[in-house]
Amino acid sequence: MSSSPLPQEPERASGVLPSQAIRAAVADGVIRADAGIGEDQIQPASLDLRLGEVAYRVRASFLPGPNATVAEKLVEHVLYTVDLTDGAVLEQDCVYIVPLLERLSLRRRCSALANPKSSTGRLDVFCRVITDRGAEFDQVREAYDGPLFVEIAPRSFPIRVRTGSRLTQIRLRRGLPTGSDATADVAKGGSRIAFTVDMAGHGEGDLVGYKARTGAGLVDVDLVGHYDPAEFWEPVLSRRSGIILNPNDFYILASKEAVSVPADLAAEMLAYDTLVGEFRVHYAGFFDPGFGIAEAGGQGSRAVLEVRARDVPFVLEDGQVVGRLVYEQLTSRPDKLYGQGIGSNYQRQILALGKQFRR
Repeated sequence: MSSSPLPQEPERASGVLPSQAIRAAVADGVIRADAGIGEDQIQPASLDLRLGEVAYRVRASFLPGPNATVAEKLVEHVLYTVDLTDGAVLEQDCVYIVPLLERLSLRRRCSALANPKSSTGRLDVFCRVITDRGAEFDQVREAYDGPLFVEIAPRSFPIRVRTGSRLTQIRLRRGLPTGSDATADVAKGGSRIAFTVDMAGHGEGDLVGYKARTGAGLVDVDLVGHYDPAEFWEPVLSRRSGIILNPNDFYILASKEAVSVPADLAAEMLAYDTLVGEFRVHYAGFFDPGFGIAEAGGQGSRAVLEVRARDVPFVLEDGQVVGRLVYEQLTSRPDKLYGQGIGSNYQRQILALGKQFRR
């Protein structure tokens, strides 16, 4: 959709802030960056965050906890620094901490939640935001005033990044947003929708997914449609008996159901649901308002799953429940929706690798 204003309903006291409220937060200095913040960073219910000028290679992942800043913890854990201004390689299976260009000065009743962008998750890059005196990943506490950092750990491929690369995004919350369920009676407590995996395709031997190749090459996260998928991915073909997920292998699969996110809602997949199996079903998993709806040109869009089994091999069969979507109310309808009109990469997707690979 274009960024022309859409009809507005009365604003709710609590919920996820839409694009126009994010824009106002930038104007008010709630979100700021020395380099400025561009309109193309503002999504329907989230803001793209950009890497700063240096990456710190650290010994291990960490949280600073309530009594320390990230900078204080870096003194204890940093091994060396990497200059990102002209681009640099982040090695596979290494952990890096990168200061982000954006910082926050949240107001009372305002908190934030971060998650990797879809293209980051599809590259099997483990990516989490941390804050000074933070005790949780990707959670920014109410009224936080300070810098933002991102922990980056490439798993399947080494990646090339640079100052300004966008691996993660953040959404702002006012108050305590309430869950909603587009197919269940909210009064009965329904706020999660189960979805299943497509392992059948159009028949036996049809392409239903991809598995990351061992020892594949380097991926530049900012290139679009550049790489030959065959050099990085093995095809996963449908079988009547399903497929066996091997521990630590990384798979790109798709949901059997089309996903729809109405204009006044946002949605997120639960990363783990131990009730359905010991595997992670996504690394990104956030859906902006407008994903998959006809109004935004996305009717029939599927959820792409970034799957990694844990501990033991696991058999995945067609139509098996693999996760749940959680819907959240926005404070008001955004003035733009997810779709090709704002450069969205995955509207109307069925099974899609990251934007870096040729279709």
